[in-house]
Amino acid sequence: MTSRIDYAKAAPEGYKAFGGVYLTLQKSSLPRELVDLVYLRVSQINGCAYCIDMHSRDLLKSGLAVDKLVLVPAWRDAGKLFSARERRALAWAETVTRAADTGVPDADYEAVAAEFGDRELADLTYAIALMNAFNRFGIAFRSTPAAVAAIA
Repeated sequence: MTSRIDYAKAAPEGYKAFGGVYLTLQKSSLPRELVDLVYLRVSQINGCAYCIDMHSRDLLKSGLAVDKLVLVPAWRDAGKLFSARERRALAWAETVTRAADTGVPDADYEAVAAEFGDRELADLTYAIALMNAFNRFGIAFRSTPAAVAAIA
C-alpha cells in the first residue's frame, strides 16, 4: 500500500479540530477501554487497516487480553467475555456506523439508552462519529499501519 498524502500536515487546522473532539472524549466519563473497543469495532466495519492496527495495539498495551481482542468482530458470540455495557456500546457502534443501511432503529436506541445516560450516550456517539471520520481519512489517503511500516 502506498500512502497518498499526510492529511494532518496538508490541513493541520482540520486535523486539530478533530483532535479536539478526541481530547474531549479522553476526558469523558466513558472508560478508555470501552472507547477503544468501539474505535476498533468501527474501524473493522469500515476496513481501515491503519486504525485497526492502532487500536488493537492500544488495547493490548492497556492490558486487554488477546482472547478478548480477537473476538471483537464476533462479540455477539463471545458470551460474557464482553460486559453488558460493552455489548450495548458495540451494538450501537455497529448500527450508527451502518446508519445508511440500518436507519438506526428505535429498538437499538432504546437498548443503548437503557445502559448509558444522556451525556455518556452523546459522548459514545461522538466517539463513533469521530472514528468513522478518521477511518475515511485513513482509507482515502492510504495511511500505513504500524505493522506494515515495520516491515517496509
